[in-house]
This record gives sequence, C-alpha cells and structure tokens, in this order.
Amino acid sequence: MDIAIVGSGYVGLVTGACFAEIGVNVTCVDVDTRKIEMLNNGEIPIYEPGLKELVQKNRKAGRLSFTVSLESVLDRAEVIFSAVGTPPDEDGSADLKYVLQVARTIGQYMNGYKLVVTKSTVPVGTAEKVRQTIQAELDRRGVDYNFDVASNPEFLKEGHAINDFMSPDRVVVGVESERAKELMTTLYKPFLINNFRVIFMDIPSAEMTKYAANSMLATRISFMNDIANLCERVGADVNMVRNGIGADTRIGRKFLYAGCGYGGSCFPKDVKALIKTAEQKGYEMTVLKAVEAVNERQKSILFDKLSAACGTDLQGKTIALWGLAFKPETDDMREAPALVLIDRLLKAGCTVRVYDPEAMNECRRRLGDAVIYARDMYDAVLDCDALLLVTEWKEFRLPAWGVLKKAMRRALIIDGRNLYDADEVGKAGFEYHCIGK
Repeated sequence: MDIAIVGSGYVGLVTGACFAEIGVNVTCVDVDTRKIEMLNNGEIPIYEPGLKELVQKNRKAGRLSFTVSLESVLDRAEVIFSAVGTPPDEDGSADLKYVLQVARTIGQYMNGYKLVVTKSTVPVGTAEKVRQTIQAELDRRGVDYNFDVASNPEFLKEGHAINDFMSPDRVVVGVESERAKELMTTLYKPFLINNFRVIFMDIPSAEMTKYAANSMLATRISFMNDIANLCERVGADVNMVRNGIGADTRIGRKFLYAGCGYGGSCFPKDVKALIKTAEQKGYEMTVLKAVEAVNERQKSILFDKLSAACGTDLQGKTIALWGLAFKPETDDMREAPALVLIDRLLKAGCTVRVYDPEAMNECRRRLGDAVIYARDMYDAVLDCDALLLVTEWKEFRLPAWGVLKKAMRRALIIDGRNLYDADEVGKAGFEYHCIGK
C-alpha cells in the first residue's frame, strides 16, 4: 500500500516512520524545504528516542521518502494523512488554515479514489469542512472522483512515541463508509495482530475523543497541583495523599503527580480549543477553565517558593535551572513551565544558568543570550544562590550531593517535580523545598 503523510513534524514523522516499518510505502510531505533537505540527508529536525534510527533504516530500505510536493504523490497514494499544525488563534480556537490548504491541494490534483485522514488534533466538525473543501475543488474542475474522509487522532506521548505507535493501547478511527473502514483496518492490523484494539466510531465522536482525553489528563494534573498547594497549608504530604487515592481502582495512579505545571504541544492547546468550541456552541466548560487557571498559576510556584526562601528582592542572585523541556525525553519547550520561570527570574534581576540534556538548542532559539548555557548539570550550579529542578530527567535523580554543595554559593534546592527525598537532601546539608509538603 502507498500512503502520503502531509506534515513532517512530530506526529507526521513518527507516523510515517512507523507505517514504513511494517512495510507500507510512505511519502512524507512538508512545505518546509529546509526540513525536507534535512530528512533526505538523514538528519532529524526533532528529538524523539529511536526516531532517527527508524527513519534512517526505512529510508535506506526505500519504504520512506520525503518531498515538498503533495501533488506529485497523489497519483499513487490511496490514503493521505493530514498531520499539519493546528496552532491556537489569539482567542484559543484551533487555526485550520493548514488543514484546509491540504484539502484544497488534494481536490485540485486527485485523479481517483482517495481516503483523506485527519491525524492532526482538530475541533469537531473539521472533517466536514475538509470534505466540503475537497468537493468544491472537484466541482471547480468539473470532475467526479469518489473520496472518503476519516478521523484518526494521535495519542502519542513525547519521549515514548515510537512504542505508543507500534504497540498502542487503542487506535481511535472515525469513518463513514465500509471502504474507509477496510482501508484503516488494513493499515493498523499489523500493529495489533494478537489484540485488535481499533475503536471505530462516527467522525465527530473521534474528533471529540482526542480533546476529551487530553483534557481529562490535564484535569488530573491540575487537580493534584491544587491538592498539593492545600497540603502545604494544612500540613499534609501530597505524596502520601497520592498513594492513598491512587490505590482506589476507580481513580488509579497515573497523572496524579504534583509539580510546577503541565506544558507541551497538546494539553495547553487542546484545553483552550475545547473551551472555545464550547463557547461557540453557547456552553461554558467550567471545569476546564479552572484546570487552565490552576495550571497557569502553578507555573509560577517555583518563583514564589524562591522568593519566600530568599526574600522578595532577588536582584543580583544567580539561579540554576535543571531542565528546560516541558517533560523528559524531548526537546520540546512549547508552553514549558521553564519559560515562565525564566521570564520572572530575569525580570527580578537574576542571572540564570540553565542545563537540559536535549533542549539547549531549542532554548537558544527561543531566548538567545538571555540566559547562561552550562556545559553540564554541575557547571550550571557554579556559584549559584539556588538550584531549581524543573524537568525530571533521569540524570538528575542521583546527583553527587557533596560536589553540588561545594559548587553552590548557597545550598538551596527547590524541587519542582518532587524528585528527591527530603531527609536525604537535608542530611546532605541542603535547605530543601518541594511541592505539596
């Protein structure tokens, strides 16, 4: 089978590489000429564990190729996945201009039956707009080709995307015809031979499922951050509370970790978009508005704790940050708590030294020379007045406390991910603050 995937960002590239791995002939399309040149040279524009090797392997095998021209692959591709960006507008709604541009191009150049699959996270009703856009182009050309539209939202976790795609816990597919259902079954059956977990449904329900899933996870995070902040005020320990409620099988243990807020490309954007969709339909998402408000407040909690420990006048202080990416195993800094924290530190007159195993180049792209980029985690804390842990990378889990203490001007650690044991850090001679204790 030949397929095309439009958009070679995080979702599109992972999707293309994984389909190629099971024998599908995949052409990835992107309007970014530089990105396509990189991919054709074996370079990967994003960091995702295992992705570079998978892309290089399947490119070498001839199953994965890259181009800037969608029209050039429409003659042979029966299925076209649209994985282009849907950035938020100023009002929080999803911007569909790239999705609809793909649909227009398909309508302008298709020469036979096509199944057009929306992989991007899009509001309910987008598939119908895609259908209308394609049909309008066919009508303009005066031709009558059959086509189907489907919705296949992604549920990939950054840092674990390859495994999530190759061994999914479920695949959600919205279809409206048996032909589309058969094609999607053919594509996904190799991943799920022993346990076929494709959930077929109508297209609006599939579009809503992605937003509902991410919003539920975001809700759990904000709920636990709210609980953590209250725990500090009443003398409780949020880690014990998490263990207590997580043992309830109706609740479970996942996404109950308190911290300094969620970020990334999905949760903030999807929560905003679902709130906006509801407003457009005359309904208020009261819970999600609270989720968003709690998260925005939580992104400032490390700065607030630093101010409480050092005094409100931070002018001239040197502060170290361990972690820049919004989560481990990615270089993604979109909506990262580190960005809010750095902004507040700089405005307070601090010198900021940063280290992240993967996101240093991304930070340079965003912030330039506003911060000092350390060579490693210990270089970051040199002569610092405080260390703020922002991202829970594995290499931060067991630092050499003695080396750390000698390097720092003041032995103060503010742990935004509750990574360390308070007693252990205290015995090492540090003043220690975390979330929810």
